[in-house]
Amino acid sequence: MNERTFTPQQAQPKIRHYCAYQERCHAEVRDKLYNYGLNRDEVEEIISTLISENFINEERFAVQYAHGKFRMNRWGKIKIRQHLLQKGISVYNIKKALSGIDPGPYLNTFEKDASKKWNSLKSEKNIFVKKRKLKDFMYQKGFEQHLIYSWLAKK
Repeated sequence: MNERTFTPQQAQPKIRHYCAYQERCHAEVRDKLYNYGLNRDEVEEIISTLISENFINEERFAVQYAHGKFRMNRWGKIKIRQHLLQKGISVYNIKKALSGIDPGPYLNTFEKDASKKWNSLKSEKNIFVKKRKLKDFMYQKGFEQHLIYSWLAKK
């Protein structure tokens, strides 16, 4: 559904504001421009201009997205990677973004979340069911299998 139809000249300041408000990936900007009623050539030209003016930068977006999702939502690297892939971010930029997550806080977050979930399952008497529930929860949060299994091996 079109938000409203704009000419390329009307869309440029609006999309600059959209990009300046927060980091955006190319796909988000492209979708927004199509919603403005612009055709493919106009959209690609505006995106090219935005890239050259540094309004959009996929590497910068990926790094900020990864750090934000880890810090605010406590997501693991697998979930972050999947969401970045869905947004059309290159594998190179995803690797760069994930390598920027500090291993110390990452492991601390993993430990805290795993311990909190484990303690919330204290009423579960069957240890195998308890471990499966914790494993499923940590997978859903996007943490790596080797972290989960090594943590469960201590229990």
